[in-house]
Amino acid sequence: MIDIGQSVILGVVEGLTEFLPVSSTGHLKIAEGFLGIPVDDRAVVGFTAVIQVGAIAAVLVYFFRDIIRFAAAWGRGLVRPEARQEHDYKFAWWVIFATVPIVVAGLLFQPLIKGPLASLWVVAGSLIAGSAVMWAADRFGTGKRSEAETTLPDAMLVGSSQILALLFPGFSRSGATISTGLLRGLDRVAATRLSFFLSIPALTGAGVYELKDAVGGGVDVLPLLVGTVVSFVVAYASIAWLLKFVAGHTFTAFVVYRVVVGVALLGLLVTGVLNP
Repeated sequence: MIDIGQSVILGVVEGLTEFLPVSSTGHLKIAEGFLGIPVDDRAVVGFTAVIQVGAIAAVLVYFFRDIIRFAAAWGRGLVRPEARQEHDYKFAWWVIFATVPIVVAGLLFQPLIKGPLASLWVVAGSLIAGSAVMWAADRFGTGKRSEAETTLPDAMLVGSSQILALLFPGFSRSGATISTGLLRGLDRVAATRLSFFLSIPALTGAGVYELKDAVGGGVDVLPLLVGTVVSFVVAYASIAWLLKFVAGHTFTAFVVYRVVVGVALLGLLVTGVLNP
């Protein structure tokens, strides 16, 4: 169903858009529409979830030292009560706790996610709606708190916001999480880094869960591997660029881009150039 050339294209799209607040799922569905790939086919949905693992691997490599630091603090806290006051120990638990809502939602709403919500109409509307949320976050977020000042409520709310992207492809997981972090008063770098750390368990779990549908649904293993490797390479570069960008810029460019893409997609759907 998906050949090597198509897997390369989808890997590039995934790597470029997974962590930028523009919606990787939305862009993948648009790309699949242009490539003539059925966006609501279970194997295709599984394929896109699996190649996300490449992007997650890029996060693991890029933030390797941070992850080791959190893991070490978590391990110390398990055996030494006094170490449980360390922020890194608490942060590690918060990432675990904040992943629970999206896991529950993913299991409960599978029929909707793989059915009526897997539509380009939903993508177009979500791109535009998500832009409004990002604009509000950029406009009203105070940006006064650093990563060291992150709290459990911050992590839970940011983690729960991933459900918006799960249910409405086009909303953007990174856009939802970063926006929520900004509205909680985190600065742009802290909100973006929290979004990255929360992506690790959520997207890894989704990729493993969907593997059976991708392979069992007619997608060959080689295209899966190619798409995953390409997404890793491109995502690594995207992570490095985004962290530098948010340190000195607002998200206005992303907001404008999302609105333009959303409106253009609506036009293509209305005129019949793309099938929903």
